[in-house]
Amino acid sequence: MKLIFKAGAGALALLLAAGEASAQSVLKYVNPNIGTAHSRWFFYTPAAVPYGMAKLAPSTNGHYGNPSGWEAVGYDTRQNSIEGFVHFHEWQVGGVSFMPTTGELRVQPGDLDKPNSGYRSKFDRKNQVAEPGYYKVLLDDYGITAELTATKRVGFHRYTFPKSDQARIILDIGNKQGESSDVTDANIRMVDATHVEGFVSTYPKYVKTYDPSGKVNMYFYGEISKAPASVGAFTAAGIQEKQNSATGKGAGLFLNYQTTAQEKVELKIGLSYTSIANAKANLAAEAKTLTFDQARTAAQATWQRELSKIAVEGSNEQDKTKFYTGLFHALLGRGIASDVNGAYPKHGGQVGQLVASGPGPKAEFINTDAIWGGYWNLTQLWALSYPEWYGSYVNTELQVYRDKGWFGDGLANSEYVSGVGTNFVGLAVAGAYQVGIRNYDVNLAYQAVKANELNYRNRAFGSGKMDVKAFTQYGYVPFRDDYKEYKGEWYKTDSTGAYFSNSHTLEYSYSAFAAAQMAKALGKKADYEQLLKLSNSWQKILNPQSKLMQPKLADGTFASNFKPFEPWRGFQEGNSMQYTFYVPQNPAGLIAAMGRDKFNNRLDSIFTASAKTGFGGGKEIDAFAGVNAIYNHGNQPCLHISWLFNFSGQPWLTQKWTRQICDEFYGTEPIHGYGYGQDEDQGQLGSWYVITALGLFDVKGFTDARPIIELGSPIFSKSTIQLGNQKKLVIEAKNTSKTNMYVQSAELNGKPLANCWLYRDELMKGGKLVFTMGAQPNKAWGSKTPPPSAQ
Repeated sequence: MKLIFKAGAGALALLLAAGEASAQSVLKYVNPNIGTAHSRWFFYTPAAVPYGMAKLAPSTNGHYGNPSGWEAVGYDTRQNSIEGFVHFHEWQVGGVSFMPTTGELRVQPGDLDKPNSGYRSKFDRKNQVAEPGYYKVLLDDYGITAELTATKRVGFHRYTFPKSDQARIILDIGNKQGESSDVTDANIRMVDATHVEGFVSTYPKYVKTYDPSGKVNMYFYGEISKAPASVGAFTAAGIQEKQNSATGKGAGLFLNYQTTAQEKVELKIGLSYTSIANAKANLAAEAKTLTFDQARTAAQATWQRELSKIAVEGSNEQDKTKFYTGLFHALLGRGIASDVNGAYPKHGGQVGQLVASGPGPKAEFINTDAIWGGYWNLTQLWALSYPEWYGSYVNTELQVYRDKGWFGDGLANSEYVSGVGTNFVGLAVAGAYQVGIRNYDVNLAYQAVKANELNYRNRAFGSGKMDVKAFTQYGYVPFRDDYKEYKGEWYKTDSTGAYFSNSHTLEYSYSAFAAAQMAKALGKKADYEQLLKLSNSWQKILNPQSKLMQPKLADGTFASNFKPFEPWRGFQEGNSMQYTFYVPQNPAGLIAAMGRDKFNNRLDSIFTASAKTGFGGGKEIDAFAGVNAIYNHGNQPCLHISWLFNFSGQPWLTQKWTRQICDEFYGTEPIHGYGYGQDEDQGQLGSWYVITALGLFDVKGFTDARPIIELGSPIFSKSTIQLGNQKKLVIEAKNTSKTNMYVQSAELNGKPLANCWLYRDELMKGGKLVFTMGAQPNKAWGSKTPPPSAQ
């Protein structure tokens, strides 16, 4: 691969020449600024590589933290001052902020509404550049240009100073950043004139809740291109001049310089979650001789390679921007936590060593938000073209199972940080097995999957599913209205039931199905029969009169005072209107229980109504804006619903509504990106757009014994996909346009397709999938034989 740097362009132009025709860089279609109103901590980290540990980004409000532990924090397009450039950005993990300044010494970042109260600086977005692998901004208060880039485990800074006798770099490590909550311990020291090292320990809100004996440690070892004229320290207690180390809360250093006009100072910061020694080793392995410009070129070449695994063509530039920005967030959302030598962070600040993961690519240990909803977007994208990351996800969870005895839905340095409490890890592992991703101990994996569904004895709170005993005993989770608030503990769940009883029943039914299919594949007949029976538990909470899922008490009666649009009561982050369609493991059964006409009429009317509010929470800027709506694309429980028409004999409505969601819910603006400030959980909504725009989806999340692919409405005239098995799939959509959203006919490798689905193993052989599109539905195509709902 030959890389050509084209100087003077607004974005790095990478031209690839390897015996093929030159291809224009796809990086120009990635706009990291999309959706940066009310965005989450990981979301705006342009100076990173895919799945990197080093995720560098400007922070407008990072030190504010958030009381509940998950709210939008970090960078907000509505705020116009920067308080620093932070290295660690993961779910519940954040820390190590640097900031270049001039003038009077300040060691606190200051307040958003009073920029001059600290070292933060105003900036103008016209002087900001954000690209995959690179960030640049002019800090107006100081006349300093800051640039950032990264390798997997090393962050790079380049600061261009004005002439100043009071130039400095603030290394602020002892204050909370993002979701990581208060710092419990910290240390930073100059090793010599040009090297710095240190660590930060934090106790995030979700660690405190779900894994109280845990902790999150971050380590760094840095190299500075120019020795400072002098060094000072600070802590929460104040400033200590001429000290080259600091310890405890509020710890930091300030490096003093005298700079000439346009003088550059560069820093390379090796990162680790295990030790300073490993941070130093990561720096040496990845960046010992690397310059800033070389690191930037390499980072952007990596993004070019990974994004180009799915190459889309078409005349609509906005759709390409949505597509590649969504893919960017999908590849950015989770980050490696293991070092170059295979060390990884274990529970309570311990250090482990990864074991060999079996055939296939070497697995990394990764930090991850919950996989809640990820089977309808992220795992499907991984399985299509990025199987190494699906394998790393499974191996990470199995390592935690070895170490702690249970899967952890969300993980921060091996600590349980679930967030939703239901734990779909077993389903995701079963899906990996069914698509042939098996670079792990399969018997151990099944043992863990089975335990996740059926075992409740001595279950760790942070591993989720604390009402498994009730689910297996009653065949559903009994509703406990009194658990809304129980002795100060909100939304309590235990062996007798839960406040979120209905969503739990539906979710456990789905994950039991996934485990059942894995059991069947491995010849575990008794397990298969037990799990399959549990997978039909949704039938027990479907009210036969209203045809809605309704909370049910332990005595078998439905709860009174039921309101279908009421969120939270019985349903986590949603309501009955949304969750009634949560039977992805058996759509045919749900359709039969409702009646096909009623099912189709209700579902179509839901989308007709929700179209008026952009398929989410309208223009309200809030993650939960749509929880009381009739449909809410801005959160996980609804993400499969638009694909259910394929099962009910009206595939043209799946084509219509998935296309309209892509057009209306997704935007290309800082405020209208993923809805309006809705919940882009570490790449999930971006992944959904990517696979839906290709016209490929599986409601069951690849949990069938022989997984299928449903066909929708491909947006692009041509998509060339490098499959994970190294074969190539070309998808052509003839005549596709904003109005031509309906499939008239389709064929695979010259053979006509009569169905709106096919088996995934057929698709993964590669070749050419051709759709002919039109402006009116062809109601004869794909409507006769629905996708299988075999139990």
